[in-house]
Amino acid sequence: MAGNNANNTNNSDRLFKLEVITPQKSVFSGDVEILTAPGVSGSFQVLRSHAPLLATIGIGELRIMDQTGNELVYSTSGGFVEVNHNVASFLADAIEPKSQIDVGRARAARERAEERLNKKEPGTDIARARAALARAINRLRIAGK
Repeated sequence: MAGNNANNTNNSDRLFKLEVITPQKSVFSGDVEILTAPGVSGSFQVLRSHAPLLATIGIGELRIMDQTGNELVYSTSGGFVEVNHNVASFLADAIEPKSQIDVGRARAARERAEERLNKKEPGTDIARARAALARAINRLRIAGK
């Protein structure tokens, strides 16, 4: 029936290319349907045919819906994303798949950062301690989902 064919959508019509890399390695490369990223001004979503974009990424959760409909979740601590002509490049300072988050290590990092902030010793880099605390809390939040 010709009518049924008209209602079927071709999955490739919804896909775009995504590369997620760090300075050390490639984390993800493939066709995806949706990218949800933690922009510094708020989370945003990228779909096929998105307008050209260059955005700064903050500490948060990166979500990818791959071409098979699987959702991949990562903890990220900053970087940049560029989108142009159905290609998105996510350049992460650091990124970790949800499945590989070491909860014990993240808890220890949170405790160290809280201790540095609570002691208020001379010479303590408060901005660095706050950033470490935010990264640890983010990792624990994502791991707990």
